[in-house]
This record gives sequence, structure tokens and C-alpha cells, in this order.
Amino acid sequence: MFKKLYDWTLSLAESPRATWALGAISFAESSFFPLPPDLILVPMSLAQPKRAWYYAGLCTIASVAGGVLGYLIGSVLYESVGKWLIHFYGYDEKALVLRACYDKYGWLIILLKGLTPIPYKLVTIVSGFAGYNIALFILLSLITRGARFFILAGILNKFGDPIKKALDRHFATFMILILGMIVFGFWVVSKMGGGGAC
Repeated sequence: MFKKLYDWTLSLAESPRATWALGAISFAESSFFPLPPDLILVPMSLAQPKRAWYYAGLCTIASVAGGVLGYLIGSVLYESVGKWLIHFYGYDEKALVLRACYDKYGWLIILLKGLTPIPYKLVTIVSGFAGYNIALFILLSLITRGARFFILAGILNKFGDPIKKALDRHFATFMILILGMIVFGFWVVSKMGGGGAC
């Protein structure tokens, strides 16, 4: 199953739909979708290493655009869509904890959590809910999401061949690691304290 997925992802990299798929997942992941773009970014960058930087730029722009959607959900639609998404992912108390921390540490929350496996959609929705300055939110998102994707692009560009050989043999392990990081991110959020001390 994993081998078929890997082969499909590599073939997707050469398809005209590749950039659309990558952009769509990057956009959706920042506001409501649970899976990160890394799942196709890595194989696509390995299939076409010279385009790794382009893919990183695409992920950054699409992710920040999706983050703006998440921000709007938090600021305009929190009572309906926002609360439903927060509840769906089990973030009810965690969203309130983050909200309480935004006055002092909003910039740090956005920068750090944009780099970690912690689901970024929580940050984008809570940023809107907290009424955080949207221009600053966009700037900080560009920095943190850009760093995340361009660091990955740099690694793939420099070590692409050995990584590709390893993935050819161990793609299932790669998928398990990525999925493990997603689960870890959700677990970290679930363990955030409910007292709200920042």
C-alpha cells in the first residue's frame, strides 16, 4: 500500500496537478485539514530537486493564505464554524488557554507553534478569536511557515539523493514517522494545562 502511494506521489510530481494539490493541502492544513503538506512535499521535492525551493515557496504562501482563513473563522465565525472545529479536534480548553496568553505572548505563540508539529490551525483560529493584529499575524506566519518549509527544502536539496534512496526502501517508515508527528502534535495540545498560566 505504501509503495503504491509513494509511486503515485512521485508520478504526481510530474503532473500538471502537482502544484495545485500541494497548494490546496497547504492551504487547508492551516485552517481545517488534519494532514500536513509534508506528506507530498517531500516525495515531490525528491522527484524534482531543482523545484524544491519553488515548492517551499508555494507551501508558504498557501499555508499563510489558509492561516488567514483560519484567522477569519476565529474572528468572524467563531461562534459557529470556529467552535465546531475547535471542538472537533478536542481543543476546547486549549483554545481558552492560548487565548489567555495572547496579550503577552501572541507573537511567540505564532512563531513557535508554526514550526512545531502542534496543529497550526489551532493557532490561526485562536489568533482571530483573540483579535490579534492581523497584519502582524500575517508577517509572523510568513516567517514561521517560510522557515519550516524552506529549511525542509534546503535539507532535501542538499541531501536529496541519499534521502530518496532511503525513501525508496523505507517509505512506510517515513509515513509512520510523519503520522507519528501528527499524533504527537495533537497529544502535546491535549496535554496543555487548563489553568491558563502563561
